[in-house]
Amino acid sequence: MRNIPLHWQIIAAILLAVAAGVIGGPDASLGSLQLTAVYAFLGTLFLNALKMLIVPLVVSSIISGMAGVGGDKLEKLGGKTLLFYACSSLIAILIGLAVVNIIEPGGGDNRALAATISTSDPEISESLAKVEGRGTGDIVQVFVRMIPSNIVSAAANGEMLGLIFFSLLFGFFLARSKSEHAATLMHFWQGIMDIMTEITMWVMKFAPLGVFGLVAKTVAITGFAAFKPMLLFFISALIALLIHAFVALPLALRYLGGVSPRKHYAAMTPALLTAFSTASSSATLPLTLKSIQEESGVSKQVSGFVLPLGATVNMDGTALYECVAAMFIAQVYGLELGFVQQFTIVMVALLTSIGVAGIPAASLVAISVILGAIGLPLEGIGLLLVTDRILDMIRTAVNVFSDSCAAVIIARSEGEDTLIAAKP
Repeated sequence: MRNIPLHWQIIAAILLAVAAGVIGGPDASLGSLQLTAVYAFLGTLFLNALKMLIVPLVVSSIISGMAGVGGDKLEKLGGKTLLFYACSSLIAILIGLAVVNIIEPGGGDNRALAATISTSDPEISESLAKVEGRGTGDIVQVFVRMIPSNIVSAAANGEMLGLIFFSLLFGFFLARSKSEHAATLMHFWQGIMDIMTEITMWVMKFAPLGVFGLVAKTVAITGFAAFKPMLLFFISALIALLIHAFVALPLALRYLGGVSPRKHYAAMTPALLTAFSTASSSATLPLTLKSIQEESGVSKQVSGFVLPLGATVNMDGTALYECVAAMFIAQVYGLELGFVQQFTIVMVALLTSIGVAGIPAASLVAISVILGAIGLPLEGIGLLLVTDRILDMIRTAVNVFSDSCAAVIIARSEGEDTLIAAKP
């Protein structure tokens, strides 16, 4: 196994997991041992190991990146990063809007789906409880939490926006500091980042086992039969996500970054497969940093600034999905949306994809805000639960790929050669 590239190991694990989940189903067991419990155990161990790395890796990478870039370049680098993230998310949303208008997955026979929603269903009731009373005020509160009153508490609770804000400040003033101890601090944070990278490489040796557990559990519990009535919605969201991942972002890589999209896909394959199986941009961040630095050749200064920020605020796939989901629910309820309502969906999806990053059940909260903005019942969220897990895995991979594209394009704009530059 040692001689087999990691991405092939992960692909093999995913295929075996799908087979195990389909054949065994949710009730499969070996004697008294429930197989889904085994899958959950393997997946949870791997996911916890990745989450264990997030806080020290994010803090050290941002501080090291900021200190290495220097305070004078922050405004320029930060401006480029935020501009790319805003533009890529907007393009993703517009792609989703175009696809859902063309296919109309909620029209025709699927309009009868609205009558099938039962708020007495425990899963639907639980999901509605998470979003009940949510509104645009929740988005404002997330931005308030960007400045944490207690940085230790923010780290313990996984409030990444607060951690990122503190790390940016620390790195900025460390780069400008004239203190005799500044160099020592720079070496300290760089040392932590180097060690965290080594730990990441060790954890990733167990990735095939973790991926197998996560995917097998999902397939065993979800199955495929429930997808039939929602197939058109699933296909619409999938097509839009694929267009963004395989058309829009590669064009940006080629013409804005001057790099080979094919080489970048190859470099990012392990990270993308991990993002797909974990459905977590933050949990995938350690491997994303490793791949972008070692395989794509982006400097630690640029990647250490761009990627942790992107893992929290750049959600192309999520923003696209929010738009498609809201339009689908509107179609199911027979609501014809005009230009103003669709423009509202686009703008709210763009804002919520950033603003709800720190809220549990983030995509459901974001969709509930959109539904409230255009006057649709929250019960429509119940329609999304059947396909949500699989689409969550796919849109997370798109989120991670967008972050990596930003890192490469911004590195190229800063004059870095990278390892994937296109041949002249």
